[in-house]
Amino acid sequence: MKLPKVRKRACPKCKKHTEHKVAQAKKRTPGSARPIGRWSKARSGFGKGFGNLGRYGSKPPINKFKMTGKKTSKKVDLRYTCTECNKTFTQSKGFRAKKVEFI
Repeated sequence: MKLPKVRKRACPKCKKHTEHKVAQAKKRTPGSARPIGRWSKARSGFGKGFGNLGRYGSKPPINKFKMTGKKTSKKVDLRYTCTECNKTFTQSKGFRAKKVEFI
């Protein structure tokens, strides 16, 4: 999807319509969400050995661990920077797109 680099929109700080520079937010690395995952305990040794392993035992139902119904695109996270006060604002709702290009 092609989007303009500069766009006129209402600035909540200046309380008027000003030009905003449009940029896509940088993606975070998978490692930045590392210790919080569901299997971090299993990775650290839970669920190994014999006997009933409880919640770390057998696999979940097929629709849980197979990517059924997987979406092929991600929602775009746009940041708008006001050219007058230099404050940055996020968009209220993202839209789905495979690729975003600024022209």
